[in-house]
Amino acid sequence: MRKTSKTTALTALLLTAVLLGCLLIPAIASADNMYVIPDSDRRELTYDELWEYKYNTLLYAYNEILARHGYKFETGSRCYNWFTQMPWYHPNENESSSNHSATYSQMSALENRNFNLIKQVYREMREMGMTNKGGKGMPTPPAQNVDKPRGFEYVDLKAGQKLAVYTAPGGNAYRANNGKAMCSTNGAVYGLGWEDGWLLMLYEANRAGQYRVGYVYSPQFKKGAVDDLGELFWNESECEVLMDAAVTDDPAETGVPLMYLQAGDHVTYLTTMYNSGAWDYIETTLNGQTLRGFVQQGALSITAEDPTEAIDPGNG
Repeated sequence: MRKTSKTTALTALLLTAVLLGCLLIPAIASADNMYVIPDSDRRELTYDELWEYKYNTLLYAYNEILARHGYKFETGSRCYNWFTQMPWYHPNENESSSNHSATYSQMSALENRNFNLIKQVYREMREMGMTNKGGKGMPTPPAQNVDKPRGFEYVDLKAGQKLAVYTAPGGNAYRANNGKAMCSTNGAVYGLGWEDGWLLMLYEANRAGQYRVGYVYSPQFKKGAVDDLGELFWNESECEVLMDAAVTDDPAETGVPLMYLQAGDHVTYLTTMYNSGAWDYIETTLNGQTLRGFVQQGALSITAEDPTEAIDPGNG
């Protein structure tokens, strides 16, 4: 009986571990892959691995190599409709449908090699009348019409990274998702600016459509097109909370609360951001940790002079 009890307990423990693993994966994984083959510009693909994809997926896979360099697809074509929903895709306006020399001149020897290999497998499948129905399909397209605050710009960070995110700059700041908030660079990432080596970013957090705003320390990631983002400047004035209010790190979609403020509390007002609504960005503390987040405008008494306002030239 004792042996049976131990076996049952061990089985239950293993099942619990598997279940927890399944629950944790979505918390750190991006909801959407932004590429069909994320590393086709950095790694030699193999003939055998390409046969693992569906026939139609390979069409987008080789065109993706061109799209990275701004290839201008015919309006309304399948590739046009797919790639124009990708925030990293920027068509080269100097190209025409008959002249793509600008794109071809930017492709590396590795990309040319992969382009030709994918196209070879694609043609072989077509000649054999194969669709490879059980093969790898297309990634989930990115979420559309994200109500991100104005000023956040898409940043093309290298794919395949998982980055720890904090609600405020600093490794001791509060971290959402029970201290496990992570950003996957396989999904869309939008940056606003820098603060002491920390990038303030908006990213898709899970498949339920939740987005988070938080900070990532620059040494954690391989930078992409983020160096042109400027330094952040905040108001940093103390203000009183006028009414009970929720604080969220997702002003873009769900507004899921991180904590609640009560009337009479005092917080540090940083700035106001706008999307389809207006949000006051504040700093406070939670469980002794610094936390930054958003409250809907109207909940705070903001009376301090704004040091970022332009000076009247007549009084200068």
